[in-house]
Amino acid sequence: MILTAKLERLKTIFAEMERALIAYSGGVDSTLVAKIAYDVLGDRALAVTAVSPSLLPEELEDAKIQAATIGIKHQLVTTQEMSNPNYTSNPVNRCYFCKSELHDTLKPMARELGYPYVVDGVNADDLQDYRPGIQAAKERGAFSPLAEVGVTKAEVRQLSQELGLPWWDKPAQPCLSSRFPYGEEITIAKLQRVGRAEIYLRKLGWTNLRVRSEGDTARIELPPTAIKDFVANSDLEIIVAEFQKLGFLYVTLDLEGYRSGKLNRVFRMQETGEQLGA
Repeated sequence: MILTAKLERLKTIFAEMERALIAYSGGVDSTLVAKIAYDVLGDRALAVTAVSPSLLPEELEDAKIQAATIGIKHQLVTTQEMSNPNYTSNPVNRCYFCKSELHDTLKPMARELGYPYVVDGVNADDLQDYRPGIQAAKERGAFSPLAEVGVTKAEVRQLSQELGLPWWDKPAQPCLSSRFPYGEEITIAKLQRVGRAEIYLRKLGWTNLRVRSEGDTARIELPPTAIKDFVANSDLEIIVAEFQKLGFLYVTLDLEGYRSGKLNRVFRMQETGEQLGA
């Protein structure tokens, strides 16, 4: 199906829904969904952002600005995944408990406000990775029109650009809990430490990055093409000092570079029996 046909199909899906509540994180996927929903439904579409310690403050501000730019009604709701030990113990299916909390919050909210559908921003590429949160959303009746129509991540960006959304090339920004290796307990203090570290580096101009946290060590991930520039043109002593002020003892740079879903590699190796270096 060509992209224009996919867009028309998405519009038809929302027209058939008549009213829809969008699980809206402010990321490029859910923002595209919010844009299309608003174009079709107007005030019969509502974007709802879940606020918790795992959401960067700057991401929340972006979500507010983007929703206002689109024109869609926007509400905030607080979620309590940090009170669930199944989440904070950080098992390999951590995202299942996060999305369970999200949709257990959104579903009754939608019912109370008169929205028969809860829609998320899952795209077709998300179905190819280990995403236990998708299962939790499906179990609670959420709809994923991008995935249903077969819209990939690249097509999300292309459609966003064609629809005039200025953040079409916004880097992916999953929740801060994804910065920790499975099995390491997640706390609010750790989330805030990682969040402040990433905000610090972004203010220096490094917008596409991750700060992975393992114990007292911070591991900076940048696109492979940016690593040499980072080393050559950054004051590494100052960066280390700033990270240590945040509570990290050690600061490292990942020479492989940033790759989405890298922490799932260990999980996939356990499934296949693959060995490092094989």
